Amino acid sequence: MPKVLVVDDDRHIRDVVAFALRKEGFAVAEATDGAAALAAAARENPDLLVLDILMPEMDGTEVCRRLRATSPVPIIFLSSKDDEVDRVVGLELGGDDYVTKPFSPRELVARVKAVLRRRGSAAATASADEDPPPHRVLRRGALALDLDAHVATWNDATIDLTATEFAMLRALAERPGKVFSRDNLMERAYDDRRYVSDRTIDSHVRRIRAKLAVAGGAPIETVHGVGYKLAPVTPGA
Repeated sequence: MPKVLVVDDDRHIRDVVAFALRKEGFAVAEATDGAAALAAAARENPDLLVLDILMPEMDGTEVCRRLRATSPVPIIFLSSKDDEVDRVVGLELGGDDYVTKPFSPRELVARVKAVLRRRGSAAATASADEDPPPHRVLRRGALALDLDAHVATWNDATIDLTATEFAMLRALAERPGKVFSRDNLMERAYDDRRYVSDRTIDSHVRRIRAKLAVAGGAPIETVHGVGYKLAPVTPGA
């Protein structure tokens, strides 16, 4: 049973979100502010956070920044319609998705399920008395993507990607040299068929590039006016 940590200083919103999630079979933990969220994340080890951006003292983006220093746990931000900049900043910090207020509880639950599907958190584990099947690994030179464990490496150095970032990099790696438009990447990264802005896609790509650069790689190229592609990568590049 996946566990979701719901963080919002508005009790009504917490109650609505928690009720909708429990109705769909999720375990739910709650936190009322940023500091409590960090403590609950360490204590509860949730599979995903639903995290409000606008909170007093420590806002959601700061919570995300601190969590990302130690954890790749998926994060869905809750944000107001008029704070697009905050939403983009949240995605740049490593958020997986966002939902704007006011929102449909059904839509939020669908987003939670979609992120967990991409993450692989809901996949059944192999029986303890059976030998686990070999992982499917997609290799492109120095880049390797473990498709079952959702782990990316560059020259064996692990790259901590969010579920959305992993889906985008997988799409590029499956067709190296092919130019993907932003719409193409959106379809691969968001399996609930919804629309996100070009700016959101660009934010995700910047994050992937930055993480690859730290590991020593920079294989994603921009094709101006069209989109992005994975450049040829040689082993040990």
